[in-house]
Amino acid sequence: MKKVELIFVPTPGAGHLAPTVEFVKRLIHHDDRILVTILSIEWHSSGLADAYTESLATLQPDRIQLIQLSRVDPPPLHLWSLAPEAFIYALIQSYIPHVRNAVTNILSMKSTSDSTRVAGLVLDLFCSPMVDVATELGLSSYIYLTSNASFFGLVMYLQALHRQNSSEFEYPNPENPNKDLGHLIPGFANTVPSCVLPSFMFNKHGGYTAFVKIAERFKDAKGIVINTFEELETYALSCFVNGQNPPIYPVGPVIHLDSLPHPELDQLQRDRIMKWLDNQPESSVVFLCFGSHGCHGPPQVKEIALGLEQSGQRFLWSLHMPETPLNDAAGAIHYKNPEEMLPEGFLERIQERGMICRWAPQVDVLGHKAVGGFVSHCGWNSILESLWHGVPIVTWPIYAEQQLNAYMMKEVGLAVELRLDYRGGTSDIVKAEEIEGVRQVMDAGSEVRKKVKEMAEMARKAVMNGGSSFNSIGRFIEDMIANT
Repeated sequence: MKKVELIFVPTPGAGHLAPTVEFVKRLIHHDDRILVTILSIEWHSSGLADAYTESLATLQPDRIQLIQLSRVDPPPLHLWSLAPEAFIYALIQSYIPHVRNAVTNILSMKSTSDSTRVAGLVLDLFCSPMVDVATELGLSSYIYLTSNASFFGLVMYLQALHRQNSSEFEYPNPENPNKDLGHLIPGFANTVPSCVLPSFMFNKHGGYTAFVKIAERFKDAKGIVINTFEELETYALSCFVNGQNPPIYPVGPVIHLDSLPHPELDQLQRDRIMKWLDNQPESSVVFLCFGSHGCHGPPQVKEIALGLEQSGQRFLWSLHMPETPLNDAAGAIHYKNPEEMLPEGFLERIQERGMICRWAPQVDVLGHKAVGGFVSHCGWNSILESLWHGVPIVTWPIYAEQQLNAYMMKEVGLAVELRLDYRGGTSDIVKAEEIEGVRQVMDAGSEVRKKVKEMAEMARKAVMNGGSSFNSIGRFIEDMIANT
């Protein structure tokens, strides 16, 4: 039986690396012919990403090989704060020669083997410019989209719109919301308001231009693999079976079912969190977590605390410290502990009703019977984890494509809206009165809770033998081998 090897190139960061590795595991489990090499890109040391990369040493060495590419000088750091997408695009461009050399070396080694042939490159969304490397070396290329099919619709929409109007979008004026006619984006049944489009669509510092260049390469791929499943995005996926784009393979939910390792979360902390949950009634706890980069300044932290207190709900709050010192009217403030940002007397007043921690084992928490709601930044990995465990989401997006994710989840009736258009790094404050509304998601008889529980069953069936995503992986493998 001849082996085929796929070369994966994920974007740096645990949020992209983890779903890539989980998909790789799914592939090799599905078919004994598959071998995989992962080319790992780094641009700075991140505790979460480093810890996860170290954990990959336990992967099957006879089936999966991890190659750490040499570091390159990153683009100027000020570009990251101005336009993250432009920064990542420039970083990926600088890695193209290294990826080309690594793939060339792999091909030269395989040329002497009668039993294995390289089938192609599987590229992360941001690595789509590396399609040219595959073409130069006579290989097929595939895009692995760690987001959803609705986001793929935005990618297609952006390409078409850019040909008509090549400038950045204008952010809608909040004083005249009726002037926003919205956007007819493939994959969405209703018009999408401008206020929930990703920030790069409005970015005049290179973010929009960079993403257009990334989006334009999708059409050159042999297929698009998407971390979603047919039962979740039935309408969106039906929009792309039209021969106008590469074949679509929905293979999700692809999630890391063990909480990602984190250097700031030791076993003692994890046990303390899980023991506290063990002592709470079933479906009584609201879990608040805003992703690995999600943190709030003191004014917002105070509003969250007051909102939780006034809601009367039990809660577990993963409160991250800001990465840089915060400034207020008194000058530079250096907080050593999250508790210093809380209202005076808050911890005494809530007592055992709530728990605050810096980092939480998110997947384990969502899977605990005590958790009944999830206030989330709506990162796609977090959404899939909450659906898998049947926990309804309260939407509080912060950055990247999270506003669009939040809107999509609300449109399909699987989330409760707190905010859809919130953006981190602005002066916008979500008030305590709004946060009190978490009570809505905790209603045991709510329609959202019922729909999320049903979707959890569908998610698990999708990845089982004979399920929609299981079959889609098989179709991807057969098409990929046929394209070799």
